[in-house]
Amino acid sequence: MRAPIVYLVGAGPGDPGLITVKGRECIAAADVLIYDYLAAPSLLKHASANAELIYVGKKGGDHTLPQEEINALIVAKARENKIVTRLKGGDPFVFGRGGEEAEVLAEAGIPFEIVPGVTSAVAAPAYAGIPLSHRKLTSTIAFVTGHEDPSKEESGIDWAALARGIGTLVFFMGVKNLPRIVAELTRHGRRPETPVALVRWGTTPEQVTVSGTLADIAARVKQAGLKAPAIIVVGEVVGLRERLKWFEKRPLLGKRIVVTRSRDQASDLVRALSDLGAECLECPTIQVVAPDDVGPLDRAIAELSAFDWVVFTSVNGVGWFFKRLFASGKDVRAVGRLRTAAIGPATAERLKRYGLSSDLVPETFRAEAMAAAFRREPIRGKAILLPRAQEAREVLPEELAAMGAVVREVAAYKTEPASADVRALVERLEERSIDLITFTSSSTAKNFKALLPADRFSDLASGVPAACIGPITAATARELGFDVRVEAQRYTIPGLVEAVLGHYAPK
Repeated sequence: MRAPIVYLVGAGPGDPGLITVKGRECIAAADVLIYDYLAAPSLLKHASANAELIYVGKKGGDHTLPQEEINALIVAKARENKIVTRLKGGDPFVFGRGGEEAEVLAEAGIPFEIVPGVTSAVAAPAYAGIPLSHRKLTSTIAFVTGHEDPSKEESGIDWAALARGIGTLVFFMGVKNLPRIVAELTRHGRRPETPVALVRWGTTPEQVTVSGTLADIAARVKQAGLKAPAIIVVGEVVGLRERLKWFEKRPLLGKRIVVTRSRDQASDLVRALSDLGAECLECPTIQVVAPDDVGPLDRAIAELSAFDWVVFTSVNGVGWFFKRLFASGKDVRAVGRLRTAAIGPATAERLKRYGLSSDLVPETFRAEAMAAAFRREPIRGKAILLPRAQEAREVLPEELAAMGAVVREVAAYKTEPASADVRALVERLEERSIDLITFTSSSTAKNFKALLPADRFSDLASGVPAACIGPITAATARELGFDVRVEAQRYTIPGLVEAVLGHYAPK
């Protein structure tokens, strides 16, 4: 029988990329994942499909469960002989009440490990362009709670020491108490001209920074309507922000974009949009699976020597072709004599992973362009193998046949609707908080519409722009009732990203 263990894991400040490697491993290992409001929702995708996910809130003073009940829950789940991962925003031992949870586990005799996280006290200022220390400005830093336990008889904060003895002050959870923090620091000797910044939702696409001085920061924050959660930074280092800020310059910062691509293919698009500042809401509408019958593909692979060309019209076609090739006991040498064509650079690049260079890549990335490129090739009487999607358009095989080629079209894969929990998506659409929906194929558009309640589609999709990878996808999306405002000129993921950037560029 395996022994239970509890991992108290720091989820980091908000950017899911800032979780530690060990933190991610603990999420994957968990039988039970207990998470709070400040843990990035995208981290949940690392959990096992069989894991029990329990949300315990902890937003401001509004707790789904009070701390005592969270403690009891952690103990109870561990006593069920389960691996429990308690996922906490930031670092569990930096104003995260991880110490209290660890004490309860120690008293109960339950083994536990602490997995530190990147604290927002460091990360939020860094993403705002504020170094907490600087050789020319300060060598001392203090982390301070901006919201002490109200049951304490006396303040545990030595305001005089903070005001006169520490160069950089970082306050947690202090937005509501900002006027008092300002008053105490100035009363105890901090200059009113001291630079101050508040960073809300630091490291996330929703990051907002308000800067000022001790003399005017309270008024500036009130005017901006800034709410918790936010980190307060006080000190001369804040003056470096205008020169060093980098994150808030990203052109898509604050944009919430839906990615409908299949989960195993979405990473390139998500990464590119996220690097530009967008918040990506992954909603895979399709999944790529084996075709209904792999027999025709297997027979074609067995007879590869009879072909002159293999034409690949997608990255998926490449992947599934070689999967069946290897399953048959052959290797890439079986393709070595054949000439290959790839519909675009991504498909050509995927071929290169198998050691093959494409002999033909059309200037534009669609079936019509591939057919046009073949008109310059002597293919009359040539045997062409076309492994592609089970439900693909007939343009290319018909055009190649008209040129005198002998075309064998085989299904290498098919796409089918992906099962997805769309509650969060529907909520965002209801809130009008979605800025853009991306479609990378006609099937993603069709299946996305199918995911939404049929009787509410017009209302939910109204006013939400769609971005499409090319004209065929755009035509399908328009027919379905989507508001297509972005259409890539290069029918690739980089081309789609480029079109999205152009859409949001200042006019």
